[in-house]
Amino acid sequence: MNGKVYYLGHASFRIESPDGLVIYLDPFAGEGYEKPADAIFLTHEHADHTGTDLVKKNPGCRLITHHEALQGGKYNRFSIGNVSFKAVPAYNERHPREKGVGYIVTMNEKKIYFPGDTSKIPEMEDFAKEGITYAFYNVDGVYNMGPEEASECAAIIGAMHSIPIHTCPV
Repeated sequence: MNGKVYYLGHASFRIESPDGLVIYLDPFAGEGYEKPADAIFLTHEHADHTGTDLVKKNPGCRLITHHEALQGGKYNRFSIGNVSFKAVPAYNERHPREKGVGYIVTMNEKKIYFPGDTSKIPEMEDFAKEGITYAFYNVDGVYNMGPEEASECAAIIGAMHSIPIHTCPV
């Protein structure tokens, strides 16, 4: 198996790793929650990112929230099978820096940026050094950046593929 990323809706994703593990990120919207999780990652505590009740869980399922991902000002790293997660800053005027994260996920030598709830931040210049293959950007323009600001972020990060998500407020 090569590993796959499925967009479920809003800012919700399912990752199927090359070694067959199932990982959900910010479950909330859409369909595609039928496969039991080996891990669930949450970027922050808002209800539109924390629908863990939608997900069936395998025994030993890990739940990683922003509390584990950001401890004492340090952004942590996690591995689930052969998929690695690097917590990164995510914040804006409605989302305090200390209460949320984004993730740069590495799978099959490809890097995928999941933003959490953020707007353009100076740290995105560091993300550009990561060699990101796929980057997702919030574009609702209410709780996060709008399309113009997302385009600026895409230019800064320079991912091979830039994809809009979180397209409307909940």
